[in-house]
Amino acid sequence: MKKNIFGRRFKRDTKQRKALFKSLISSLVLNERIRTTEAKAKAIKADVDKLITKVKKGEDTARRLLAKSLSPQALEKLISKITPRFQNRQSGYTRIIKLPKRVSDHASVVLMEWVEGVDARQSNISVKGSKPTSLSERRLRKSDKTSSNKPRRRSVLSQVGRRSSQKRKKKENK
Repeated sequence: MKKNIFGRRFKRDTKQRKALFKSLISSLVLNERIRTTEAKAKAIKADVDKLITKVKKGEDTARRLLAKSLSPQALEKLISKITPRFQNRQSGYTRIIKLPKRVSDHASVVLMEWVEGVDARQSNISVKGSKPTSLSERRLRKSDKTSSNKPRRRSVLSQVGRRSSQKRKKKENK
């Protein structure tokens, strides 16, 4: 039964949730895109839109209100660089792009970015299906594919057992 909690809980108490949202929003402002779970992206989308609207209106208390939900570096970047992009837009400042599910826990992962921003190919977060543009990017992706095919290291116990069996075989052969 849901009582006295508005929004998503994420199995965290109030202070942990606020810290999570503050770090996600600050990362979005500083990096211009973040890769996170779908639930977390949907939880902060409305907050991000409200922050930009407050800055656009030019309220006197906007800085004080924004300081609660952003780091100081993110606050400066939001006011000086990001908000001027959206002067002609009324709402809908962010977009959510679905990515393949995470392998470890099968969570739905999304890419959250500004609508008026950098192209997906120019960022360091790769989007599945986008082609690498430079030679260095192709080499990086090629090395990622080959690194996963390396054989696993054996544990110490299996190596000890193997050595002792090899010693027995040598003795039998003599």
